[in-house]
Amino acid sequence: MNDIKTLVEDLAKMISEGKILEAFEKYYSDEVVMQENEDEARVGKEVNRKYEEAFVNGIVEVHSAKTLGIAVGDNYSVIESSMDVTHKDWGRVARTQVAIQHWKDGKVVGEKFYYNTK
Repeated sequence: MNDIKTLVEDLAKMISEGKILEAFEKYYSDEVVMQENEDEARVGKEVNRKYEEAFVNGIVEVHSAKTLGIAVGDNYSVIESSMDVTHKDWGRVARTQVAIQHWKDGKVVGEKFYYNTK
């Protein structure tokens, strides 16, 4: 079994370097379920890939992106991060978020994001 701490540290590093789509392909299961706050969950890698691509392809400028902290437990990890970007559809968006991931066989099978939308 893969060491989740090593995997999540690499995942967070790739995201903070702007390699969001590469990280998604490398670390997310084909059956992944992803959810933003209390929005409806998105099921499956294909559906989530389209969502991730729309977000990434809409970024006009990255002002900053960094990992603030990582916690790892039994098949779970938590990443606290901050991102400040200008997006073509939403304008400038600066937020801190927490992502909770459930891992199985070295892949993220579930992820939920928590952030303030105000």
